[in-house]
Amino acid sequence: MTKAIDKKASRATWAWALWDWAEQPYPTLVQTFIFATYITSDYFGDPNVLSAQLGIVAAIAGVIVAISAPVFGRRSDAAGNRKRWLLINTGFLIAIMVASYFVGPKPELLIFGLVLYGIGSVVQETAFINYYAMLNQVTTPKNIGRVSGLAWGLGYVGGIILLLVSLVGFVLPDTPWFGVSTENAENIRVLFLFSAVWMAVFSIPLALFVPEAPAGPRGPKVTIVESYKTLFRQIAVLRKRSPEALKFLIASAVYRDGLAGVFTFGAILGAVAFGFSREEVIFFGIGANIVAGLGAALGGFIDDRIGTKRTIIGSLAGLVIAGLGVFAFAGVGQIAYWVGGLALCLFVGPAQASSRVFIARFTPEGREGEFFGLYQTTGRAVSFLSPTLWTVSLGLAAAAGIKETAIFGILGIVVVLIVGLVMMSKVHAAPKVNAE
Repeated sequence: MTKAIDKKASRATWAWALWDWAEQPYPTLVQTFIFATYITSDYFGDPNVLSAQLGIVAAIAGVIVAISAPVFGRRSDAAGNRKRWLLINTGFLIAIMVASYFVGPKPELLIFGLVLYGIGSVVQETAFINYYAMLNQVTTPKNIGRVSGLAWGLGYVGGIILLLVSLVGFVLPDTPWFGVSTENAENIRVLFLFSAVWMAVFSIPLALFVPEAPAGPRGPKVTIVESYKTLFRQIAVLRKRSPEALKFLIASAVYRDGLAGVFTFGAILGAVAFGFSREEVIFFGIGANIVAGLGAALGGFIDDRIGTKRTIIGSLAGLVIAGLGVFAFAGVGQIAYWVGGLALCLFVGPAQASSRVFIARFTPEGREGEFFGLYQTTGRAVSFLSPTLWTVSLGLAAAAGIKETAIFGILGIVVVLIVGLVMMSKVHAAPKVNAE
């Protein structure tokens, strides 16, 4: 009987971790390397104007997530339907990727593409609330770090395969695989259908083998407004009774925005500051996913041995050093970015994976959705930091008469990471949260 239970638990753990692999087409192909660059290309108008419009859409999506995340989290805790909502969000993402195929290279389809991008961003972030909240269901205190790191690592490996297939099968060849045409960007758009199939297939294990969370104590149904009132009361109580937990939410919001900035502006930095071609950017993306995946997996083992806070602090220190190295040695040429940029990616993985572990370790049972909702909200609340400091750094460099300003953007991201590192250093390694 014990062996059967252990086997069932192990199967649930692997099925949960595989969802990181399953959803990888969205962040890798849609948000970063393919769809985002496609709808900001000259197919649709002036790339500079389009990039700004995409930024506005991303900002609006961020505000929506910040407003809605905590309520979704609280309601999933009460109803015990985290898995159901994760699968519903998965279905929406699959539908959005299918719809993205129909965004042909015509200026009149730009709005359609931007709307899909914005909705997808909201759906993905909402899905993460329930996905992260399920972490305690499929782990034990002894293996939670390893499992989180494994899942994040699987996501990066999936990204590598997706980019390789995209590059070798559809982007580089004059005759793409399966007789796909290159006219009307068909060879690019078909990747979104491939992404949808990938996510649908690899989400099946989670649907079959991960149990649903038990529902919380039944209480009277509340309105959305009442949910927000409860949220604000909970934040006030958290500040009074569990200030260290609140300090972590704020500190992690800052440094996680720095982590996001590494990937958001990484491709731009390679292309503009170091002269990478489109193919070289994708090759770098493959390398970045390999290194980040290895870092996440290794960081998971380190987390279980030296502690979550130490793992995060060490990763942030590594990121700061690597970022300053990219700036200091930029004059050496592309090799500086291959070395320094990949070093940045090495430390991003463990910082990301250990951050969700930190939340899971101190969250009382039955309130995981609530706390991961707050985790998403605080992160979105400061999501302007990296873009703003990136832009400010470029502006100051230009004001100083420097022509090649792009490399100075990395300094803005480093500043965000340093602030987050200092704030994290002041957080208790094991915050206590009142279970009431």
